[in-house]
Amino acid sequence: MPETSTHDFVVVGAGTAGCVLAARLSENGRHSVLLLEAGPKDNYPWIHIPIGYGKTMFHPVYNWQFETEPDPGMDGRKIYWPRGRCLGGSSSINGLIYIRGQHEDYDHWAALGNAGWAWKDVLPYFRKLESNSRGASEFHGGDGPIACSDIPGRHELIDAIVAGAGELGVPGNDDFNGARQEGVGYYQLFTRNGWRSSCAVAYLKPARGRANLRVETGAHAERVLFEGTRATGVRYRQGGRTRVAKAAREVILAAGAIQSPQLLQLSGVGPAELLRGHGIAVVADSQGVGGNLQDHLQMRLVYQCTKPITTNDDLASWWRSAKIGLQWLLFRRGPLAIGINQGGLFTRVMPESKRPDIQFHIATLSADLAGAKPHPFSGFTLSVCQLRPSSRGHVRIRSADAFEAPAMTANYLSTEDDRRCNVAAVKFARRLAASPAVAPYVRGEYKPGAGVQGDDEILGWCRASGATIFHPSGTCRMGPDAQAVVDPRLRVNGTAALRVVDCSIMPTLVSGNTNAPVAMIAERASDLILEDAAAGRAP
Repeated sequence: MPETSTHDFVVVGAGTAGCVLAARLSENGRHSVLLLEAGPKDNYPWIHIPIGYGKTMFHPVYNWQFETEPDPGMDGRKIYWPRGRCLGGSSSINGLIYIRGQHEDYDHWAALGNAGWAWKDVLPYFRKLESNSRGASEFHGGDGPIACSDIPGRHELIDAIVAGAGELGVPGNDDFNGARQEGVGYYQLFTRNGWRSSCAVAYLKPARGRANLRVETGAHAERVLFEGTRATGVRYRQGGRTRVAKAAREVILAAGAIQSPQLLQLSGVGPAELLRGHGIAVVADSQGVGGNLQDHLQMRLVYQCTKPITTNDDLASWWRSAKIGLQWLLFRRGPLAIGINQGGLFTRVMPESKRPDIQFHIATLSADLAGAKPHPFSGFTLSVCQLRPSSRGHVRIRSADAFEAPAMTANYLSTEDDRRCNVAAVKFARRLAASPAVAPYVRGEYKPGAGVQGDDEILGWCRASGATIFHPSGTCRMGPDAQAVVDPRLRVNGTAALRVVDCSIMPTLVSGNTNAPVAMIAERASDLILEDAAAGRAP
């Protein structure tokens, strides 16, 4: 018989959302919480050094290393999808960029019928979660768990690109998370004093000493257990043994946009025909589980630089590498304290757009793939992505085996709007590189290269070279309708005592990086869950 334990709440996944939930649900001491994480602890040193995500991008222990199905829109290529596999999840291996999205993103969620998710509703949670180096203000928090810091120092190349964008009519913006997102400037990062501020560090570490919180690593969830349609616990595998965690109140899935729908399907919640095809008994025929998949597709334009001022140059020289190492060791400054992307730019390239439709990640480094070996020349990257793609994909189990990765079908560039926007984005990036302020730093365009000119050629290059910028979302869509997977209180439709709390609940992808929005979702969800518990409402 499997070993069994009982808790008020069982949370599956110790990524961004799971760490927030574990900390908040155990905070008042009234409820026992079990947090299950399939990966190990976050004790790999490169997790905590900002530039270290280059070391975790392909790490077989700390990264799930997913791949999509061959994508017709991407020349039949499989696209590599890294996802965090340790305490902190993707917040432990991501690029540290602090972006909330646009106010209109959340107002759109509310307009779709999701009461309580408008910008005015979510702003207090964004303020609650952050400790901003600039202090508290109308838009920012000063004493929250997650550290959000300005980049220490400026870089000559980033300053030139900011000036070049201004020459193209893009206004300067020193706070993409303030009154407006549109503009160009330096990002704020999830760092504090030169260290990564992951959600494991920010939320889980201070809570680990609580008697009512238990954290289990190496614990791979296999099924949600049901009595009828009520979730009663989770079966998981740990150390070669099968164990059962019973939930007196709720089971909460926080496993992300790939594994939350996978676990629902494995447990009998999903499209009935898919489940029966794999011999899984249907608990709830929920057609939307795994659908509505959205992601940000990035195009990486690489330029050779005329001056040896890039991170490529730092890493190619033993003495410059030693110098940046000493900068971090002695002062917690320099490239190791920053990561790769320093500059950001949000603007409009589609004539019908009323708000920014593309985002740049501007890096003083170049490589063929994010996290790969830098090029052997002075180089920088203008990585551009469409903010609100209309292409939709899906996640579907391949079998009833919880250890087999599901099939991920992204369907990138499957709509005309997406194709037009990506071509326009590449053209804008080229205009930026050719601007008077930036042109003196450009020796030549390495990718896509001078031979790629017309719209059809640019689109062809996008198909051949595009890659994810790591924001898959939407696969357990929130909504008031019967086709939604969760309701606006994030309860799984057709079941009881079961919720999903992660980026999979987004009805539409936010306009930017997803770590901060997921932390916000989990902060708000924690309040909803505790409200129900305090009111004695049946979960």
